[in-house]
Amino acid sequence: MNTLETLALPIANYQALSPEELFQRTVTAKGVLGEQVLVLGHNYQRDEVIVHADLRGDSLILSKMAATRSHHPFVVFCGVHFMAETADILSRSNQTVILPDLAAGCSMADMAAIEQVDQCWEELGQVLQVEEAVTPAVYVNSAAVLKAFCGEHGGITCTSSNARVVMEWCWARREKILFFPDEHLGRNVANKMGLPRDQMIVWDPFLTCGGNTPEAIRKARLILWKGHCSVHQMFQPAHVAYFRRTYPGIQVIVHPECHENVVNQADLVGSTEFIIRTVSQAPAGTSWAVGTELNLVNRLKNEQTDKQVFFLSPMVCRCATMFRIDAVHLCWSMENLVQGHVVNHISVPDDDKAPARVALDRMMALC
Repeated sequence: MNTLETLALPIANYQALSPEELFQRTVTAKGVLGEQVLVLGHNYQRDEVIVHADLRGDSLILSKMAATRSHHPFVVFCGVHFMAETADILSRSNQTVILPDLAAGCSMADMAAIEQVDQCWEELGQVLQVEEAVTPAVYVNSAAVLKAFCGEHGGITCTSSNARVVMEWCWARREKILFFPDEHLGRNVANKMGLPRDQMIVWDPFLTCGGNTPEAIRKARLILWKGHCSVHQMFQPAHVAYFRRTYPGIQVIVHPECHENVVNQADLVGSTEFIIRTVSQAPAGTSWAVGTELNLVNRLKNEQTDKQVFFLSPMVCRCATMFRIDAVHLCWSMENLVQGHVVNHISVPDDDKAPARVALDRMMALC
């Protein structure tokens, strides 16, 4: 822990502040810090936070942007823990990455622990010559230690927009792919690539050999980790049917973390950046049902007033962990910087940082 953290201004001082006070104090703190600080805002952030962001985007784009702006010694990442870790991996040595609330995690990233992945690799090794037969590919929505695992075992990372290119790279090198932690993204991409279903298996980390027979493991070309995004898994085929029935001509656009039964019924499928770009560039008067996180959809609805933009689910599907980053924590972390205190410093250990960077660099060389 940074010794300055013990001197930090207590967050309790900020809990009773009004939204107006928090806004103005954050603006003032940014003004005082000037070029010392870069505030990154993920697309899923709430409006009270995103309004202060210098840059908006998905996690990897933001991390890459921060790395090219080394003249900012402090990077305040308004996202979740794995995103701040990736920013630290890619950042320059003179940059310090801060996560306003350490409780901002990711349920999907937590579905694959390094101990489980190590066990999976060991069990695959009892059936296969694993280092020769399997390429590990980890979604960037994962802990740094899992990225490091891939770097150490000839593997790679991927995003929702480049997963197909990454899978092609993996299969060009080895017969099989271990894809984790999101089974839906992996399956949806493999479906588009025409991989037969009998060559995909799901690995449940709580079962011996993932719940698979040795024969199924030998036959499989894609081993999908049993994990999912709690937000995107909420969307159902019935939601698509409702909007098609109620709004004839509407276009349905969803994120590839959704279940294949939803993806297969959508008109368009893509990353958050793809969704934003597609809806923003669509002709006036068009109607869209969007299957991704609620804050992003509401922002599109408010910004694209010449179109009809609907949230695909009748239920609230907000990223609860991302939602932990609020105006209180942002103001608190910024004012502490003004006072010379670094709170919630995210620093990936060197033993993990180097191999994780290898896995990320392999991906970035492809795209």
